[in-house]
Amino acid sequence: MDESERVIRQRLKDDFIHYADKCLKIRTKAGSIVPLELNEAQLYIHKRVEEQRAKTGKVRAIVLKGRQQGCSTYIEGRFYWRVTHTRGVRAFILTHEDDATANLFEIANRYHENCHPLVKPSTNAANAKELHFDKLDSGYKVGTAGNKAVGRSSTVQFFHGSEVGFWPNAQQHAAGIIQAIPDEDGTEIFKESTANGVGNYFHQEWQDAEAGLSEYIAIFVPWYWQPEYRKEVPHNFRLDTEESAYREAYDLDLSQMVWRRAKIVELKDPLLFKQEYPATAAEAFQVSGVDPYIPAGLVMEARKAEKPEVYGEKRLGVDPARFGTDRTSITFRQGRIVHWIRSYTKKNTMEVAGIVRMAIKEVGADQCAIDVGGLGAGVYDRLLELVPEGECEIVQVNSGESPIDALKYVNKRAEMWGEMKEWLEAQPASIPDSDELQADLTQIRYSYDSNNALKMEKKEDMKKRGFRSPDMADSLGLTFAKPLKRKRVIPKQIHAAPLYSDVGY
Repeated sequence: MDESERVIRQRLKDDFIHYADKCLKIRTKAGSIVPLELNEAQLYIHKRVEEQRAKTGKVRAIVLKGRQQGCSTYIEGRFYWRVTHTRGVRAFILTHEDDATANLFEIANRYHENCHPLVKPSTNAANAKELHFDKLDSGYKVGTAGNKAVGRSSTVQFFHGSEVGFWPNAQQHAAGIIQAIPDEDGTEIFKESTANGVGNYFHQEWQDAEAGLSEYIAIFVPWYWQPEYRKEVPHNFRLDTEESAYREAYDLDLSQMVWRRAKIVELKDPLLFKQEYPATAAEAFQVSGVDPYIPAGLVMEARKAEKPEVYGEKRLGVDPARFGTDRTSITFRQGRIVHWIRSYTKKNTMEVAGIVRMAIKEVGADQCAIDVGGLGAGVYDRLLELVPEGECEIVQVNSGESPIDALKYVNKRAEMWGEMKEWLEAQPASIPDSDELQADLTQIRYSYDSNNALKMEKKEDMKKRGFRSPDMADSLGLTFAKPLKRKRVIPKQIHAAPLYSDVGY
């Protein structure tokens, strides 16, 4: 091998985007074989996982996407690239049904058959479910999740779980083959799927990743990134009110809106369209028949709004949690702007009190409202000791206490959510552009009592339905809990440097 060839081979080994264009071939919908040129969704997934690999040495990713966006094509290409450049490793792909297994292996086999001779490895086994590269002692296998024991005895460094939301034995596979993958540098695990309802294994895995409770990163791919999801615009095409708001929220062109309308007609269910072709992660997991208290469109409008003028009282809302799966969330709101929401996991009372004390100093808070249920009582007591009188008003809030407006709301929690919704409705309002916050705001149910007073769903009832506690939304609600009683004595400036947080927006 001469020096020029060595340079070529090294770039192919190090640069997947270059390798894909030069060495990987796919079959188009028209049937022709062409180089794999990564689309916007694939490039985004690649960017996210390469950032994680550079930071942690390995890849652990949960991918939520719409139909036919090229996620599996990207992962199979990535794994073929890794396996054919590494000695002694195995890739395993687990799908939800036999046809999908065959389709994914066909993609991998096509990569191999059309690979450039310069980097194509020799094989001593090639059948309907396996490729083995003898000189590298590396291999590539596929299986179907219908068999509870499939892949359990394998030694695997690269794992792709395809359409995990539809696995019939998801928990068994999670306890088997996925747990057997070594927690070492260079290993990679992808779990990808379209949504398939709530409360199942994939939904729980997505929520944990989105909330920063696991080692996985949450990667969402919206449908409108696909250039082919467009149709020619008829000369008499007009948008209705809902469509106009949707188009503006996601900055879509008319050809995309024509495609969307046609697909909804084809599916015969707008909610099914949202599940199959979501624009946000929260939208993918919407439950049929549930009318959210805060509409998704209202939240999206606030996410995309230009920041209004900064003025008004500086308020912190603190929803504490201790260990478990709940998060301690802190919101900083000033007038019409939510500057940030930060979430922390597995912090004890003294740690949370210290974090809140630093936040009060950082933003120069006029008021800090703390939910005193559970861990919050200790945080409140400690802050009364830490914060000098007159610097910031520290108030305790019990979600079950009487509201200010007892005719309109059942309790204080309902009142906070009611005030929060009215604040969002009175545009302009600006919140962090976060799918996680949108999920918290739009997945809670509501009802009215016999006196027509608003009542919000309890956190424990949300968990029974498969949804996490809406900690971020509750912390935002706390900034509406109590009127300010006094003005600050000691003015403070907002510092540019953010505090440490597990998850911050």
